[in-house]
Amino acid sequence: MNVSPAMGAAGVDALIDGVVRSAARLTQTVDGLGDAEYRAPSGLAPWSRGQVLAHIAGGADAYVWLLRLARTGSAPGPRQDAAALAEAAGRTAALPAGALADRTLRALDLVVAEAREMPAARWDTLVSALAGWRHPAWYTLLRCQRELEHHHLDLGLGYGTADWPTSYVSWALDETLAALQTQGHPLSRVEAVDLGRRWCLSPGGPSVAGPGHLLLGWLSGRTPATGLVLDGPATLPAPPRWPQPPTPGWGRTDEVPGRG
Repeated sequence: MNVSPAMGAAGVDALIDGVVRSAARLTQTVDGLGDAEYRAPSGLAPWSRGQVLAHIAGGADAYVWLLRLARTGSAPGPRQDAAALAEAAGRTAALPAGALADRTLRALDLVVAEAREMPAARWDTLVSALAGWRHPAWYTLLRCQRELEHHHLDLGLGYGTADWPTSYVSWALDETLAALQTQGHPLSRVEAVDLGRRWCLSPGGPSVAGPGHLLLGWLSGRTPATGLVLDGPATLPAPPRWPQPPTPGWGRTDEVPGRG
């Protein structure tokens, strides 16, 4: 999945399809789970599985808000801040199992429905993440798929890094390693041996190689470096908090004039 600062219709269709497929896999995983399974710990301590699912639902609501803003040119009501989102997620996580699953999947359906309503000319409209960094409306779909794929794994219900789509892994590695390079992270080279991809980050430091999904699992803090091959210093530098803001230079709301 290669994306560029400007996105054409075919590229947007592929991004929408990626969200649809990721949501379908999540639906298959959570179908029929009961309250006990949702109250059990997830792989994202200290959250329960229900809290992970509620976070996915809240994220989907935020993406719908951004897509409507891009489509219409005006805010579709007040925007929730981080505290309000956390409070809403707490209420969602407390729902009975069936209602929690329905709430989450309906929110994801709305993301797809809103995306299909977007006029082609509006996809390059800049919007702002809650943290303040800006991106085109089409990047919202990549954010949504990233949330789905990683939090699906976080549920701890048998979905692992090897289940991530190859196109998603390739894009997420591009995105992550571009951010690390701009930060001067002390990795020299990263090689995804199964993808035939190599990234050069800096002239010094260790190099690491392995399957792309294991590299992304390690870089995103989901899995240890087990299965990766290290060349150079005996210790891999710890990756920074993940994900990082995108690097194409879209800027922040306090750096670029106009509404996000």
